[in-house]
Amino acid sequence: MNRAPLPPPPATAPERSARVAGQRRVVVDVLTGADDRLLVVAGPCSVHDHQSTMEYVAGLAALARRHADDLYVVARVYPEKPRTRLGWPGMLLDPHMDGSHHVTDGIAAARELMCAVVDAGVPVATEFVEPLLTGYVADLVAWAAIGARTVESPSHRRLASGLGLPVGFKNRTDGAVQPAIDAIDAAATPQPVFGLAASGRPQWWVSEGNPHCHLILRGGDRSTNHDPDSVADALRALADRRPTPRLVVDCSHGNSRKDHRRQPEAAESVAAQVADGQAGIAGVMLESFLHEGNQPHSSTPRPGLSVTDACLSLEQTAPVLAGLAAAVRHRRHSAAGLLGVS
Repeated sequence: MNRAPLPPPPATAPERSARVAGQRRVVVDVLTGADDRLLVVAGPCSVHDHQSTMEYVAGLAALARRHADDLYVVARVYPEKPRTRLGWPGMLLDPHMDGSHHVTDGIAAARELMCAVVDAGVPVATEFVEPLLTGYVADLVAWAAIGARTVESPSHRRLASGLGLPVGFKNRTDGAVQPAIDAIDAAATPQPVFGLAASGRPQWWVSEGNPHCHLILRGGDRSTNHDPDSVADALRALADRRPTPRLVVDCSHGNSRKDHRRQPEAAESVAAQVADGQAGIAGVMLESFLHEGNQPHSSTPRPGLSVTDACLSLEQTAPVLAGLAAAVRHRRHSAAGLLGVS
């Protein structure tokens, strides 16, 4: 079996580092409520095509500018695809989509794409699946997720504890929320973390703990949890650990019953709660790409159409963002009225 060394993690251009640092500060402010906007993480289930992704990002950026007073929009750029069963594992592990698994090419492709998104002025979101590869892209990421399949993984909890960016933990695939809350507690604690040094050699250090980890409600195999009662229950569970609990709602996956066309329904539920003054909802997630639906995995996919989970089209995404923005304005004006502010 052929073996190849991993390359050293690349250095970050100073201007990119400064931009990403600023984006992370804004995300933290939104998650903590210091900024009253709603975080929106939108993009395809997994990226496979640089050109189409950048075309999508340009359209998403236009929507972000339109709603900049009410929403902070982050582009979902996921080069890994977590799997329950066998399937294409994503650009990072199989960039040529042919089973050749040229990971070194995947690292270069994923990084090139994320650099392009950052250079376009759009914050990057991703999910970390393989901890050892995190160091190749983490410097470009403004917000990250740990998925439902890895939320109980000690290595992912340690990883999150050492990342200098906000990280959301999803509830487990069966809908259980407590493992994600336990993960948040674990990641907030200083502990040994493992990764690659600039030389490419393995290294370890003791993290400071990550104070910006939070809960993501994504539904379960047989249930949704975007409704007011589920959100309130999750916030009460978080309140035992956090003085001002906040969470993000994923409108896809279990919350859409794995039907992309139901994502707007979940978003409407979230928007209604926000408009009613629910301050515990800090953000939403959407699976969205240039074209609606998805296609079978192949080495020659149609551009702009997901090869993994089905997505809303950019055109279908626009009214969802408009509804969320309107809800934020209503929440803001209601709060101002209660405070007697005109």
